[in-house]
Amino acid sequence: MTEPNPLAKAEAAVAEAADNTDIVRIVAAVLAAQQATQQQTAPPAPARPEFDARKWLTIGGLGIAGGLVASLFAIAVAIGAVSVAILALVLRAIWGDLQRKGS
Repeated sequence: MTEPNPLAKAEAAVAEAADNTDIVRIVAAVLAAQQATQQQTAPPAPARPEFDARKWLTIGGLGIAGGLVASLFAIAVAIGAVSVAILALVLRAIWGDLQRKGS
C-alpha cells in the first residue's frame, strides 16, 4: 500500500476543517436561537391581588358575631351552674329537715 502524498493529506485536512467550521457555525446558531427563545418566554411576574375591603369587613363582622355568641353561651352556662348549685342547697336543706323530723 502506498501512502498518500503530502498534498493529498493537506487537501483532506482543509476539507475536514471546512466541514468543522460549518458545523461550529450551525451549533453556534442553534445555541443563539435557544437563548433568544428562553429569554422571550420568561414567565411574567405574578400580579399582586387587589385589596378587597368587603371581604375583610365580612370577616371582621363574623368574628365579632362569633365572640358575642360565645360570651352569651358562657353566661348561659354560668346561670345554669348557679341554678344547679342553688337547687342542690335547697334539696340538701329539705333532706336535712326530713331526716330531723323522722327521728
